[in-house]
Amino acid sequence: MRYQGRNLRKGRLSEPGRIYLLTTVTHERTPVFATWNAGCLVAWEIYAMREGRSLETLAWVLMPDHLHWLVQLHTGTLEEHVQRLKSRSAIALNSMKSSSGRVWQKGFHDHALRKEEDVRAVARYVVANPLRAGLVEKLGDYPFWDAIWL
Repeated sequence: MRYQGRNLRKGRLSEPGRIYLLTTVTHERTPVFATWNAGCLVAWEIYAMREGRSLETLAWVLMPDHLHWLVQLHTGTLEEHVQRLKSRSAIALNSMKSSSGRVWQKGFHDHALRKEEDVRAVARYVVANPLRAGLVEKLGDYPFWDAIWL
């Protein structure tokens, strides 16, 4: 299958105040984040994104080979924020592993929530990914997720 990242960017808008569900996957869907240390690096970067207040994280879950991130955009573009997260987490991970390989696939998928969509229901769907994937039997047993409603 050919890489379609350029097509993912066509027609993408970054509308301030809008809530988006973002999904990005690891390079070649490698389960990079199956280890505690690697997962912690991405979690740290997600929390560090709060500092600028240009993006509010509503919920997220880091799976072994992908990330689901529910955000409300305040300033900047989705592409800028996703690129920042991917870049900073890749640098940290490669530093930890003393390597220089690619961590993330290019591009990402975004879904702008419609007004009629229930944000909390979307957040529950996001954080329940480890349950649906059979990684844990109870969500509390999975370490790499969070939601502002807790």
